[in-house]
This record gives sequence, C-alpha cells and structure tokens, in this order.
Amino acid sequence: MPIAKSVLLLALSAALPAVAQSVAPASTAPAPSGSVANLEAITVSGVQPGPGLWKVSKGDHVMYVLGTVSPLPDHMQWKTDEVEDVIAHSQEVIDPPKVTIKADTGFFGKLFLLPSLVGARKNPDDKTLQQTLPTPLYARWLPLKQQYIGNDSGIERWRPIFAALELYDKAVKRSGMNASGGVKNTVRDLAKKHNIKITETKYQMVITEPRAAVKAFKSLSMNDEQCFSNVLDTVQNQLGAMVARANAWATGDIDVLRKASLKDQREACVTAVTETGLAQKIGLSDLPQKVEDTWMNAAKNALANDAQSFALLPMDQVLGAKGLLAKLKAQGYQVQAPDDDDTENPESPSP
Repeated sequence: MPIAKSVLLLALSAALPAVAQSVAPASTAPAPSGSVANLEAITVSGVQPGPGLWKVSKGDHVMYVLGTVSPLPDHMQWKTDEVEDVIAHSQEVIDPPKVTIKADTGFFGKLFLLPSLVGARKNPDDKTLQQTLPTPLYARWLPLKQQYIGNDSGIERWRPIFAALELYDKAVKRSGMNASGGVKNTVRDLAKKHNIKITETKYQMVITEPRAAVKAFKSLSMNDEQCFSNVLDTVQNQLGAMVARANAWATGDIDVLRKASLKDQREACVTAVTETGLAQKIGLSDLPQKVEDTWMNAAKNALANDAQSFALLPMDQVLGAKGLLAKLKAQGYQVQAPDDDDTENPESPSP
C-alpha cells in the first residue's frame, strides 16, 4: 500500500501510533536548546510474560483483550502460553484497528506514480527545514538529527512531519526497541495454528484519482510545526520513560502501565494531515471515527455470536478514559482488568 504511506496516511498508520503511546515523564519541560537527554533505562531481554488479559463480557459471552504498546524491547521473547490457550478455545481473533487506502489505478498506473510518490515527502517549493521552521525549533533539531540520523543532507528538504517521524524511528531503534515486538504476527500465527477465524478491523478508503491526489498533496502546505516540536520533545526527553513503559509491558507490570500517564503526541500530527483541504475533500477528516466504529462493530458482533473471542488493542484504547474498552463499559459491557479482584466483580463470568 505505497499510496497510503506516501500520500496522506503515513502519519496515521505507520509511526504515529507509537508516538501516541509514549509516556509523559514527571516533568515535561524541554531540555535546554542544543542538549540531548541521556538514556539511562535499559530494555529487558530474554523470555518475558507480557501483561495479563482484560476480560470484556456480556452474559455468558466473553472477549479477552491483550493491550499492546509500541515500541517494545528489541531482544524480548514473549512467553505466549496463556494467550495461546485462550486463542485455542476461542471462535474468533479480532485484529487491532487499521487504515488502508486503495488507489483506483492498475498495475502500470502504480508504476508511473512511483516517481511522484517519492517526492511527496518533500517541502513545497523545495524549501529546507531551516527555511520552514522557527530558528529555536530548528536549533533543537540539529543535535538530535546528528545523534540519531547523522549527516543526511537529503532529509533537510523533507516536510517537518516526515523528518520528525524518521528521527523518531531512528531513536527508537538506537534505544533497544522496535515498533511492535512481533506481537501482532505472533497472535495471527497462533490463530492460524489452531484454525481460528481472524477478523480484520480495517477501514479502507478508495482514492479514485490518485494522480491528482498526489499532485495536490505535493503542493499543499501543512501546519505541522507543532507535530515536529512534539516529536522532538519525545526523542529529547522521553525515551527513558518509553523504555520503562516497554519494560512494564514485557514483565507484566500492569500497575506501572496504569499509573503511567499517556500523552497523546500524535494529535498535532493527525491534525496537520486531516485539516488539509485535500484530506477533507476525500473524507479523511472523519477517519478516526470511522476506524473506531469498524472495531467496535466487530467487537460487539463477537460478543453477541461467540462464546469466547480474543482481541488486540493498543494499550491507550484499553486503559484510556476515552478508550474503546471504556466505551464498551459505558454501553453495558462488563470490563475486568487482569489485576482486578474477582470478588469486586461478582457478576463477571469465570474464565
């Protein structure tokens, strides 16, 4: 799906969910200009249990939910015994929410689009980051770029949103983490091993005139300065907290996961993309709600039709006050966390 990543949804469907799950430290004041925070935390390695499972139920139907975080420790091996047992006794495994874009063009049409897509990440009028960004913000970028990217002159002509996400990816890798830890692929492999139905919860948009969309996107300016600043804050000040959060997931420390405040840093990046004229024209502005509705419908269908099901969700959707599990609870479903005492939930069915 090159159109999805190169035109409008790179910031929504690739690195931004990981940025959204970064952890706000006790103090969010930026480090002095030109300084780079030292990473003191070390990622765990070896076999780790991961967190327990949340249980959503209505009547005698139950859906077990695994909350995921991104990034995760790079050298972690996930102990999947409990998850495999639940999946093996389920009738359905529900994928996490996802966005895809389908370009209404044939194979040769896509080949002709490739040169245009490569240039879509560049600033309009071939401006540099130094010419685009305020001087103090650009001064913060330079030492971070040098530390994590190096002497790459080409990135200086990228749009701020794409340059920031490239910096984020490089910093995550250098910190001993990776985007997913292979959790989603492991779950899908376990479902296939036990011949369990996998339900994808992806919302697909169709761009009927991809050439025109790419051309329009390349000429549009985006208000992505705040997005750029937020990502710099994450790399400069929060990598240690992100490592601590990744370790908490790996070791199953739900108390730490619950106490860690989530700072949704993708909001400015999402807004930079969805408030462009082109995004509103093709229906991208209401995309988050459509994606949410797609997952909610799949979850409700599973709880209505399956005696037992299993689902994956980003941890902010599991723990957040406005997350998808909170919305299911508000609609009458019972939600039990892994560390809840069963005596506090007398109406919840036993696993």
